Amino acid sequence: QVQLVESGGGLVQAGGSLRLSCAASGRIVSINVMGWYRQAPGKQRELVAAITSGGSTNYADSVKGRFTISRDNAKNTVYLQMNSLKPEDTAVYYCNADAVVVTSPRSYDYWGQGTQVTVSS
Repeated sequence: QVQLVESGGGLVQAGGSLRLSCAASGRIVSINVMGWYRQAPGKQRELVAAITSGGSTNYADSVKGRFTISRDNAKNTVYLQMNSLKPEDTAVYYCNADAVVVTSPRSYDYWGQGTQVTVSS
């Protein structure tokens, strides 16, 4: 019902920056929360940052002050600006959307395919 397409991952040196984008498409009525999660090898998937349709944000302690999440509601797109990257930020980053679609009155979670972020030391 909802497709999430991520872009912007890649390889960067420690201290560098990357910007991730995620565009949602489909039979969308509304998107309540959009967020970014990440999963490093051998670790559980964890929340990086999330943003509501009203602009309220939430960040993992490990990225506060370095990452900024934003969204364009008109484009159903969420961004993650990542600065001062560290090797421990290396992971697959997944986009998530809590969306309502035309065929159902309740919201469901949708996930992107993931984009690799690698930070070299």
